[in-house]
Amino acid sequence: MHHHNMSIYNSNLEHIRDELYRIEQIVRLHLDDYRTEQQMSANNFRGLFISRDEVDAILQTTLYGHGADACSAIEHREIETLTREIAKKKIESIEKGKELRLPLLEELFHLTPFEMDVLVISLAPELDLRYEKLYAYLQDDVTRKQPSVDLVLGLLCSTEDRFAAINYFSPDVPLIRNRLVHVASPRPDDQVPLLSRFIKVDDRIIYFLLGSDEVDDRIRSFSYMVDMRNRFEDLILSDDEKNRLSSLIKWHSRTETPAIFFFHGPYGTGKKMASEVVCNELKLPLLMVDMKAVIGGESSETMGIILREALLQRSSVCLEGFDAVLKAGDNGGGTAVINLIKRLDRFPNSIFISSETPWEPTLVIKKHRFVSLAFPRPSFVLRKQMWKDFLNGRNNVSDDVDIANIASKFNFSAGQIKDALFSACNIAEMKNSGEPVLSMDALSRGCKVQSGNKLTRLAMKIEPRHTWADIVLPEDVKEQLVEVGGYIKYKGKVYADWGFGRKLSSGRGLNALFSGPSGTGKTMAAGIIASAVELDLYRIDLSGVVSKYIGETEKNLKKIFEEAETSNAILFFDEADAIFGKRSEVKDSHDRYANIETSYLLQRMEEYDGIVILASNFKKNIDDAFLRRMHFVIEFPLPDEKLREKIWAGIFPEETPLGDTVDFTFLAGFKVTGGNIKNIALSAAFLAAGDSATVEMEHLIRATKREFQKMGKLCTPGDFGEYYEVVK
Repeated sequence: MHHHNMSIYNSNLEHIRDELYRIEQIVRLHLDDYRTEQQMSANNFRGLFISRDEVDAILQTTLYGHGADACSAIEHREIETLTREIAKKKIESIEKGKELRLPLLEELFHLTPFEMDVLVISLAPELDLRYEKLYAYLQDDVTRKQPSVDLVLGLLCSTEDRFAAINYFSPDVPLIRNRLVHVASPRPDDQVPLLSRFIKVDDRIIYFLLGSDEVDDRIRSFSYMVDMRNRFEDLILSDDEKNRLSSLIKWHSRTETPAIFFFHGPYGTGKKMASEVVCNELKLPLLMVDMKAVIGGESSETMGIILREALLQRSSVCLEGFDAVLKAGDNGGGTAVINLIKRLDRFPNSIFISSETPWEPTLVIKKHRFVSLAFPRPSFVLRKQMWKDFLNGRNNVSDDVDIANIASKFNFSAGQIKDALFSACNIAEMKNSGEPVLSMDALSRGCKVQSGNKLTRLAMKIEPRHTWADIVLPEDVKEQLVEVGGYIKYKGKVYADWGFGRKLSSGRGLNALFSGPSGTGKTMAAGIIASAVELDLYRIDLSGVVSKYIGETEKNLKKIFEEAETSNAILFFDEADAIFGKRSEVKDSHDRYANIETSYLLQRMEEYDGIVILASNFKKNIDDAFLRRMHFVIEFPLPDEKLREKIWAGIFPEETPLGDTVDFTFLAGFKVTGGNIKNIALSAAFLAAGDSATVEMEHLIRATKREFQKMGKLCTPGDFGEYYEVVK
């Protein structure tokens, strides 16, 4: 009898070798039963068949040769003895701490001894090509190198058991359900009877049995094993959140029940890191999976591979970007999501789900506890701390960097700060590759890179081109605008450092209303403030957002505010009158919903931490309840003659050649807005460019007449006085 006298296996492979030897003995035992008449009629094989001599030659050398004489028939009894010996040795090896992969697989997937035998029989030709010949011989077909269901049943069951044993190949047995083996048709396009299908061990399982821990290559592009570097003290969370997490870990280490941890919050708030820390404390490896790759046609198949991989790794699994699944399954009510949760519930270890949107499962989770934890955006104090920590130890930070200013303006999570810093370093690198300096400018620009890209679908980014010197307004209006800028700059200081934030229930944002006729400089003012505080400005045309479908407006507004949360941009809602019908006069059925929309806008503005400016042409349309909620209400009046002259004087660029005839005092007599003046100046320049080489008064007068026509005003001789001849 072949046996090393050692009582334990030194290695996983040594054990596998013994199991293969046992299968070899089973094959020998059955060789005699396979002398079929078929084999006599050689025409069956068209010259392709394996002769008995070849088989004898193979067996002469005995595959795992322990010198057994090829002719000595092996008795059932001896196989039973062999099986018992291997089992005993296996148990002792495991007790001594040896990792044997076959028993591990058996335990992980709860396989029966029969299933284990099926696995080893199918594994044999993968590891030793001589089995291909034996199986081909036993199956009367040189092309069939993998064992068929029929062959396996023949090797493992007596004739009367075979019918019952067919059930072992139903799709629901662990061996097949977990795709450890595939039962396939020899010709993919033919449906052949179950008995003729062949059994192939899954590639990942072969590698696993040979000791590999590489992640399955079908999911490797979006999954990886986390190299558990992060410790509890590395978490960037407020003390409250840290305590909550720490008590979760303590509770979890005491209980047997695995949990589904649902971590939700904006990008970069530490959800992935927290799942890593929990696993670290519980001494569990962690498989990280990007769920964006797991939606669509093959998702159920892919999910099977992911969960099986986590079992093979004896790890937890973290599904990040779960929003993709919720969106695809229509906000978590869809059958896809329900099926996924049922599947996750069958997984024996803990599971982490990371999502930007909160979600509650609608169905009962039986085997896990569901633990939901919010990861909010960090407060100003925490943001300041994070900037300090991230910049700490860098020797190239310039002196002008004002951390409080950046932390106040950009409502970033830790992840976004890291990204912003990365961009800032690249920007500094491009400026000066020799000694890149992280200046305030580089940091601000790095922050803007993080913030602006999402909003553009619903809003238009405005590039401010003006400064305070360009805008002509009454003194007190200008002062108020400068105050708005100061409010934005020192928000962090007053709310956080001086403690006002604790006293205020609603948002820490800033809401301003600019009202006045169009053309009086509302958009320009918003642009000047934005460039003064170095924030991006997005203009949203509210008349475009308001939809005739009830409820659509709220959806659009919700999207805008959600995307703006991270953009830290100034939101400039133009044409705000679209949403404020005077509430009392309900003219048609739509108007009564305007109230809902207005209150929704108000609610979103109050929750929003950033800056919102509403521009409206008529302040009287807006009711007092709304006005009281504004931090600033600034009226842009129609300019009087003195201001109009000032606007005229500043409207032409330095390069424009102006003729001597141009008389700004006369032009200031026309009752128009700054916007009209800009239009007139531009039209006059075009008229002049095609005519003389300088802009003369006649061009300006003609352009003014055009502008009046556009506004639907008639021009009388009195309007143009001495220049009437020009426009006649």
